Amino acid sequence: MAGELDFLFYPRSVAVIGASHIPGKIGNAIMRSITANFDGKVYAVNIKGGEIDVNGKKFKVYKSIKDIPDEVDVAVIAVPAKFVPDVIDECGEKGVKGAVVISAGFKEAGRADLEEELVKRARKWGIRVVGPNCLGVTNLENGFDCNFNPPERQARPKFGPIAFMSQSGAFGAAILDWAARHDVGMSKFISLGNMADLDESDFMLYLKDDPKTKVITAYIEGVKDGRKFFNAAKETTKVKPVIILKAGRTEAGAKAAASHTGSLAGSYKIYEAAFEQSGVLSAKSMRQLFNYAKALAMQKPAQGDRVAIVTNGGGAGVMMSDGLLEAGLKLAELSDETREKFKKAIEEGKLPEHMSYKNPIDVIGDAPSSRYELAIRYALEDPNVDVLAVIALFQSPALDEGIVDVMEKVQEYGKPIVFVAPGGEFPERMARRIEEKGVPVFETVEDGVDAVYALVKYGLYLKDI
Repeated sequence: MAGELDFLFYPRSVAVIGASHIPGKIGNAIMRSITANFDGKVYAVNIKGGEIDVNGKKFKVYKSIKDIPDEVDVAVIAVPAKFVPDVIDECGEKGVKGAVVISAGFKEAGRADLEEELVKRARKWGIRVVGPNCLGVTNLENGFDCNFNPPERQARPKFGPIAFMSQSGAFGAAILDWAARHDVGMSKFISLGNMADLDESDFMLYLKDDPKTKVITAYIEGVKDGRKFFNAAKETTKVKPVIILKAGRTEAGAKAAASHTGSLAGSYKIYEAAFEQSGVLSAKSMRQLFNYAKALAMQKPAQGDRVAIVTNGGGAGVMMSDGLLEAGLKLAELSDETREKFKKAIEEGKLPEHMSYKNPIDVIGDAPSSRYELAIRYALEDPNVDVLAVIALFQSPALDEGIVDVMEKVQEYGKPIVFVAPGGEFPERMARRIEEKGVPVFETVEDGVDAVYALVKYGLYLKDI
């Protein structure tokens, strides 16, 4: 599968069929998106012909894709559904490799026959199809973006290691917006639509071999082929983490999913069992999906489930302990040797007498970064500790900016670290600086628990296979 679908994400030339000069029309919005940051050749196609002006550039409008003098790798199709099968034939005659069908009005609208015809024609020509009824694909690396939501309404995230695919276009758009706002980097976004041809399993296998993707995430309502999905997931999770937010977990939700993309939602219990057996991490919310993804994109999986906590706020340490235990993880029992190190440091005046060095290790509210560093090092040197959670309440004036360098240095131990920094503007600024050093930072204790859980769960799965 390696590179097999590269033409969809790295096309040299693209034709927009249904291109329009009228602002607000889908064909106009797609032209705006594609021509914003993409260096490849872009051709406008509309039966009316003429010329259109998009993003300050003039484009000749071809009446048919067959009139374009050059080769075309991908066609983005936004014409009424009834014309799509004939357009596919024209694409086939032109030698197009992939078609992204934005048009709706197929299976989801009770026209399964039209969708079958579309697939039949595409197969005849060997064209791979994304959609129909989708937002298209976005490659954040090269700017190839056929998403018709305008950038002033829906931001695009920066380029990064997380790929996301979605069966819902609207939810996919919200995720892209959310990722941009939270500074989460993405490699590729795929709006799956009705999955008449290419489905979540095909893209999972493609992303498995994609060097730009470290973590694969997805929103799904149901899978098309259970066996194919299970096998693809099993193969992929050996190489990189897969995190899925499955909608339709309740009976009512399953019915809604069936009417939305025409997908068979199936019993959630069956999905849960399939996820568990194939190593897929199951997220229950959008936020949890990205907590898992961010942790796994930035840290290596844990070797075990024993967690140590270092905090300057006792309450936050207790909350973290509760959350970890409720998630089925263990609080590390610090070794006698580690306890001796703390005792000695207190006797030598390097650490204050009134701190607690049970786990959670409470360095207390007046802790500067040097005190954090000592406690963190002792915790990471302990063979009983698999993962470290650091909680920093930056509201304390004692906690200096040296904590940024501390977090960079302590990664030399090679154990996964999660950082929690609750609060407003200042903690957020510090969080961005710490993340630049490679440690993921989370806004709440609950988010931090999610992150630790993902590192442990995926790490234990890898050990078992």
